[in-house]
Amino acid sequence: MAAVLPHRPNTNSTSTSGSIASRTHTHHRRTSLSSFPSGSQDGATTYSHHPTISQPSSAQSYASLRDAQLQQLPARNPRRRQKTVKSQYPPDSAEKHVEYILVASFDIDRGSVMEHQYPGPVGGDEHMLAELMLPDGAHVRAQDWTIFFLHKDGAVEEEGEGVEGMGKKKSGRRKSGEGAEEGSDYDEESEDEADQTDGPPLVYVLNLVNMKQDKTVKRGAVVKAMAICTRHSFLHIYKPLLLLALQQYFANPVMETLASLYEAVNSMDLSLMPRLSFHERSILQSSEAKDLFLEKFEAIIAQRMASNNNNPQQNTAAAATSRFGLPRDTHSFETIVHYTSVPVPIKIPVALSPETVGDFSLVKLITTFSHPHPFAPTHPHLTTNGPLTHPIIVLINALLTQKRIIFLGHNLPSSDVAEAVLGACALASGGLLRGFTRHAFPYTDLTKIDDLLKVPGFIAGVTNPNFANKTEWWDLLCDISTGKMRISGRIEQAPLTEGVLFFQQNNGAAAGGGHMNPGGGISGIVAAGASLSAGLGGGGAVPQGNMAGDVTGDNAFMQNVLQAINERHGENAVRAKFRRWVYKFTRLAAAFEECVYGATSLHIQHARTNTSPKAGMDSPLVESPTLSRHNFPPEVTGHGYVWPSPQAKNQELAANATRIEGWRNTRSYYNFIQDLAAYYTTRPVKDLDLHHLHDKLAKLRLTPDTSAQIYLAVCSAVQTDAEISQLLATIVSGSSVDRAGSQPQGLFTLALGLFHPKVEVREATAGLLGRVREHDAGRHFWMGLGRFVRIGFERVVGAKEVREEGS
Repeated sequence: MAAVLPHRPNTNSTSTSGSIASRTHTHHRRTSLSSFPSGSQDGATTYSHHPTISQPSSAQSYASLRDAQLQQLPARNPRRRQKTVKSQYPPDSAEKHVEYILVASFDIDRGSVMEHQYPGPVGGDEHMLAELMLPDGAHVRAQDWTIFFLHKDGAVEEEGEGVEGMGKKKSGRRKSGEGAEEGSDYDEESEDEADQTDGPPLVYVLNLVNMKQDKTVKRGAVVKAMAICTRHSFLHIYKPLLLLALQQYFANPVMETLASLYEAVNSMDLSLMPRLSFHERSILQSSEAKDLFLEKFEAIIAQRMASNNNNPQQNTAAAATSRFGLPRDTHSFETIVHYTSVPVPIKIPVALSPETVGDFSLVKLITTFSHPHPFAPTHPHLTTNGPLTHPIIVLINALLTQKRIIFLGHNLPSSDVAEAVLGACALASGGLLRGFTRHAFPYTDLTKIDDLLKVPGFIAGVTNPNFANKTEWWDLLCDISTGKMRISGRIEQAPLTEGVLFFQQNNGAAAGGGHMNPGGGISGIVAAGASLSAGLGGGGAVPQGNMAGDVTGDNAFMQNVLQAINERHGENAVRAKFRRWVYKFTRLAAAFEECVYGATSLHIQHARTNTSPKAGMDSPLVESPTLSRHNFPPEVTGHGYVWPSPQAKNQELAANATRIEGWRNTRSYYNFIQDLAAYYTTRPVKDLDLHHLHDKLAKLRLTPDTSAQIYLAVCSAVQTDAEISQLLATIVSGSSVDRAGSQPQGLFTLALGLFHPKVEVREATAGLLGRVREHDAGRHFWMGLGRFVRIGFERVVGAKEVREEGS
């Protein structure tokens, strides 16, 4: 049976940025009803993916439009071997999308009461769970949403009191990716096996509260809440289903209503959602192209059709019930859930970052706290630019240095404070750091304050104004109603560490004995002027005008972010900016540790045995010279962040000294070290620091010989699809941006090798660009190059062909 895959429109956007993602492991443990972590812890029906695809006229219009636009894209090489594409959620997986459905109500005599739990009781304190489902002020609003997390309890599991299904691992999804493609030098699926977590897995709970007027009951209203418990961090996709289900439950409050919802959501078919490697996820998150990695969707659909052809029974059922279709936008996977005879469209994000839960908006969070205001008192870890540090920078610093943070939304829905908490976690994570969400409480109240205060570095959302008066409970209070932040007068003072003292003495001597301002944080430590690299914002320009005193570059960065918001660049563009900010911060921290302490755990790279004689042969940092695939010259074996001069390096590290020292003793710091070790085992290019080399080409004035060594090394190291993906992910996460300071420069820096004085460099660069042009994602990067570069490419390729024919 032949079938034609419908085409979708193509957009050739090249907006990019990078991130590091990790997947959460699950363990055989039961759920604890307490939403606080332990004190010891520091057969599915296939649906059409878009209904309009089944209309012949629509399919023809899409096909004609895509065919016209695909003529502009480089043609794919038909001889390239297509690897088997794995599914994120295989059809034979035993994992359920939703594990529990709960219903609670408010009784005027008994308070919050749990009415139903399906398919069985969760166990533990039902009253506490019911209170979490019915937030303060639920009786004054017709509708409200809350989110909270259930933490696994290892001690309960040891007693053998688990509910079947809650402790199951995602074994089906994991096992589907075990083993590399035969003959492949890189196993993309092994990334998930290498991921680490800082504790047992979370169960995410999405809760809907409705209040309906009813004069026949006491107080004249009925308040009920329905919650879905899932391990999917994209729990916002269940909102339309919860709205329908709670309406059904008001009309028919029986267990069968929950059973029908449970069966509907768990019949959702996600088996055609392709699994992307870590680098592919980074590329997809940073791009606006709606057909990026469309080839993977095509491949997994073709695999399914081939499988159905081999299984006549499956093929008959599939042909009778559904039709495969490609997504309109590859950033999300579209499917349909049929509930009470209503087809509910669902869109699931394909590429997720760690610490990304729900459908929060960074634009909304930044806009809420967009107006700078003076801070009193100040703190070295928080007010890194003195009393007038931007509130968003203070928030990020508080998250990085593991301070106790409360978002207060007096007279606001609990959903507003929950979104602010989740947005803050993603803000500081940047898709790179972990440890924020696990200690976040999107909504809590005064009855749970004792448990909350036992958690170090919590991020909590509240609506009770009494929290504002208890300054001993928090270090930073973010008032959503007023858009102001307050630093507690009882915050623990930062110690004077070796790193801070190191730069204080050096820069004090350089500035002629300048003194520290104890209340100004880093601005009191650094007296040598502004950072030449424009701080963590990345632009590389010297701050001027009202930015001349911006020692960290944070003010310039926030100005750029707010400008992007005003110009309506969108949520993805804003998230990309903060991903680059966090990534650069980790690279600065690595350079800081090497400068102050002589070594760092924030970078792993091959080291020659003769340079590390004391290291054991089993160390990941040691490599025998005979094991190296490349014999690189010294000019290309460096690593880390690149500065234009030693003075610029010293100034920027000094400007970030207290912030880095505050981060070095936090959960996210140690989690990042673990993630780096896991990432190193799956990194395709281990011999070189591609980011370091790319930055040297983009930032420094190099001699022709030095630049030739770098170009030849990169071209030699990047050969396979996995290595090209790593290179592209490196480019999108780069600190070198365009003159507007908004987007990475794409392939432009590498493409300059086409005009190098040495012919071998020009030909090697043309070969690399040719491989990139045939890559699924590289084709879009190629389209971002200008006509001048393409003509140069054709000239180099043509000259090489003429030379080879002549010889």
